[in-house]
Amino acid sequence: MQELTHYMNGAHVKGTSGRFSDVFNPATGEVQAQCPLANEAEMDQAVQYAMAAQPAWAAVNPQRRARVMMKFVDLLNRDMDKLAEALSREHGKTLPDAAGDVQRGLEVVEYCIGAPELLKGDYTDSAGPGIDMYSMRQPLGVSAGITPFNFPAMIPMWMFAPAIVCGNAFILKPSERDPSVPLMLAELLEEAGLPKGIIQVVNGDKEAVDAILHHPVIQSVGFVGSTPIAEYIYGTGCSNGKRVQCFGGAKNHMIIMPDADLDQAADALIGAGYGAAGERCMAISVAVPVGDETADRLIEKLIPRIEKLKVGPYTSGKDVDYGPVVTAAAKANIERLVQSGVDQGATLVVDGRNFNLQGYEDGFFVGPHLFDNVTKDMDIYKQEIFGPVLSTVRAKTYEEALGLAMDHEMGNGTAIFTRDGDAARDFANRINVGMIGINVPIPVPLAYHTFGGWKKSVFGDLNQHGPDAFKFYTRTKTVTSRWPSGIKEGGEFNFKPME
Repeated sequence: MQELTHYMNGAHVKGTSGRFSDVFNPATGEVQAQCPLANEAEMDQAVQYAMAAQPAWAAVNPQRRARVMMKFVDLLNRDMDKLAEALSREHGKTLPDAAGDVQRGLEVVEYCIGAPELLKGDYTDSAGPGIDMYSMRQPLGVSAGITPFNFPAMIPMWMFAPAIVCGNAFILKPSERDPSVPLMLAELLEEAGLPKGIIQVVNGDKEAVDAILHHPVIQSVGFVGSTPIAEYIYGTGCSNGKRVQCFGGAKNHMIIMPDADLDQAADALIGAGYGAAGERCMAISVAVPVGDETADRLIEKLIPRIEKLKVGPYTSGKDVDYGPVVTAAAKANIERLVQSGVDQGATLVVDGRNFNLQGYEDGFFVGPHLFDNVTKDMDIYKQEIFGPVLSTVRAKTYEEALGLAMDHEMGNGTAIFTRDGDAARDFANRINVGMIGINVPIPVPLAYHTFGGWKKSVFGDLNQHGPDAFKFYTRTKTVTSRWPSGIKEGGEFNFKPME
């Protein structure tokens, strides 16, 4: 069985803690590798390497740092198929979905090539008599990122690309469930010309996370995962004087107005609700049709689309709509929540509980589910399921539909489908959610905007990627400069050397 490694100071390093985590093939349920789980001493060693390498990297001018990112983009494109296959093998998502994971991270790297412009400061000439003022953006030093299993390529790149191009060294603690792609990304960064020690990949669990949060050298921490863990990391990191941004769970609503194109809305819900087996923080998990007639027609259109979904391993080719979920525990949790929906009175319109894939009986596959008549007090509405389960909550009016999304404690993303521009404009202005789609089901911003939710979906003041990333990974230093005049009357320069 393959034993994975950490990546420190430009080399693959075996774990020394003696603790390992199983890495599964989600399609078969078999253990395919062992991932080392770092202890505090191993994390400290990675930090020491990073701390030693960072000053020289920070002294490299932004244009030359950006050239490393340019080369990194070339290498990502070169190895796209290889990265996607490795990602699918450990995560379970289809190959096109895995390639999309890499692509969305690559786009942030492309944005980071603009570092020379994005890192420019401000200058005020003659702010006072003989006084000039200017500001500089300088790196923090050593930063760290704790990333989730569902996007093992994209989210690490969202973090380490801006951090590194700003002049920081970076410690990446990826998910122990699918760690191979982050290790491959570190290799590609150094092939692109990144000096040894600037990127470290340290695998681990809570012990490694706590070592990051308490290490005095690490200046900033980024996290993406569940809300309870986001709250813990944010509170602990801030109490230790670190700059922290944490992105938590989601319960994303899609409102379908009576005037919406219902075929378009139904197609959107299939992709947004069931794509990637629902393991996306921007997945639509709640459909809110306005009016019973709209709801009945929407359900009628969804059922045949859901029944045609093809579920299978990534090796089945591009015809598969989604693959298995990541672990047996994830599958069990989805099944538990589905049963709670039945027990609490929701109508299970499409029942995927008996889904079975011949030849893959031990895999972590979950059939597609569709609930109707879901209410706000049910667990399937309140909790993030993170699986191929779509809940339909019927609203009598637009105001009631709006209130559902506004009252939920999560505020990551939301969408409205309508032909009415006034309704769409009102929705965008009033909704207390961070990312809004108007006839767009998964409104993930492009790399030159920022990604981030509201309410309990986010902890911290700045969003991911875009301009906010360059603010998060740098400090502003402002200089006030005054030089005594050495010019006498008539323009003669009277220079007196310092004694």
